[in-house]
Amino acid sequence: MDQGLATESAENLARAIGLFFVLVLGLAFGSFARFYLVSWIGERVVADIRKKVFNHLIDLHPGFFEQNRALEIQSRFTADTTVLQSVIGSTVSIALRNALMLIGGLLLLFITNAKLASIILLGFPLVIAPILFFGRRVRALSRLSQDRVADVGSYVGESLTQIKTVQAFNHQPHDRRYFSEVSERAFDIARQRIRQRAWLTTLAISLVMGAVGIVIWIGGLDVINGRISPGELAAFVFYSLLVGVAAGAISEVIGELQRAAGSAARLFELLQTEPAFERTEATGGLPEPVKGEIRIDHLSFNYPGRTEKPALSDFSLTVRAGETLALVGPSGAGKSTLFDLLLHFYQPTEGKVLIDGMDTAGLSLEALRRCFSLVPQNPALFHGTVADNIRYARPDASQQDVERAATIAHAHDFIQSLPKGYETPLGDAGLGLSGGQKQRLAIARALLADAPILLLDEATSALDAESENLIQQAMPALTAGRTTLVIAHRLATVRDADRIAVLDEGRLLAVGSHDELIRHNALY
Repeated sequence: MDQGLATESAENLARAIGLFFVLVLGLAFGSFARFYLVSWIGERVVADIRKKVFNHLIDLHPGFFEQNRALEIQSRFTADTTVLQSVIGSTVSIALRNALMLIGGLLLLFITNAKLASIILLGFPLVIAPILFFGRRVRALSRLSQDRVADVGSYVGESLTQIKTVQAFNHQPHDRRYFSEVSERAFDIARQRIRQRAWLTTLAISLVMGAVGIVIWIGGLDVINGRISPGELAAFVFYSLLVGVAAGAISEVIGELQRAAGSAARLFELLQTEPAFERTEATGGLPEPVKGEIRIDHLSFNYPGRTEKPALSDFSLTVRAGETLALVGPSGAGKSTLFDLLLHFYQPTEGKVLIDGMDTAGLSLEALRRCFSLVPQNPALFHGTVADNIRYARPDASQQDVERAATIAHAHDFIQSLPKGYETPLGDAGLGLSGGQKQRLAIARALLADAPILLLDEATSALDAESENLIQQAMPALTAGRTTLVIAHRLATVRDADRIAVLDEGRLLAVGSHDELIRHNALY
């Protein structure tokens, strides 16, 4: 102002305008680079965090997922990473821009008038105090808010997954009422967080602009007394407003960062989850070929939190290579627990399991589980085609191998009747297939794995009489050349076994043939 309009020099004015346009171009290109780079970094960081958390979780023991809701964990992948993505990709960009404005504005203030700039700096401690106070509260409330949002998502997912049960019992009114309560709890926490952030921003802007107002008053007195020029004061006021606006924006950014800190804490909590037991990894596996002999030596086990009643107690059993052994007993006898320990989903309290004479505790989990094919009681099917689900056991299997396994499991005919055959997409958890069809796909998957030991957990429990008969016909081909342990309550399944083991309350009561147990074991 003093060197342009006041001097009535067109040349000086043109030079100032030219400098202005150069600065505008620099700002435009700088904004492009800042937005692109910071957004790219945000997307990259969030993608890496997701991969790291997933890679960690997928190796945790199943007990962790029994104690934590899967949908709540899923919420951390979606809602929490979305918050981080927003903060890193957008909020950090805003913070960078306003931090540069703040630093540049302060430098220009000192260049313009050091005395007035020093007065503004005196107000900064007053700004930092509420930021620290409210920032901690925002962070705690942000963590709590994300927990409540996870509750909302978990309830929705649970209701939709079990939609047939919900509708069959006319449970919709109760679900609507409960979901409204869950949503309102999430809203109440979010409202408290928003109120704290609003106070933080309000106080920061009020204090900064209050300091600017005082400076304008002091600067005005200096102009009146001739100590500074009006142009110098105008420039100082302009720079002060830049500093004030930047400080206000940074206070909002701090609120967002505190919110992101709450989300990050939930994610890192997953990363810090340690396995329930440590395992010594061996460099090698079992000698090839694996014969499949299993020796269980004085095995005992308690589930976490249920120490008063052991799931298995002093359990000893030898299964010969190539033998089919049926496990029978009432619910809670320990049959499924035995499978969990064979696959090393849990660490036994006492005792050991040996395969071909080698202690499985010294094997890597990958080498150990390569010895087993599992058909669970509730078959697990994944989103994808029929072929993808069968090939899950061996991703590199050819189409011919897939069809051969399906044929042995008596699944080929019904697969061919589907709209696209083996390429028919399945809904979530195989929605649209009957229980028997799901079970036969699970059996085909286990066959494709071609492991030396086969674990059938009530594999025919979901089949109708016709399907069960087909499976019974396929059992010789299914068990040929491999050790088979089968949990079953149906007489037709256990009678074809080489031996039958009777379990009750975690103990092995008797082992023998069907006829022997009929004569000598009352429970059988």
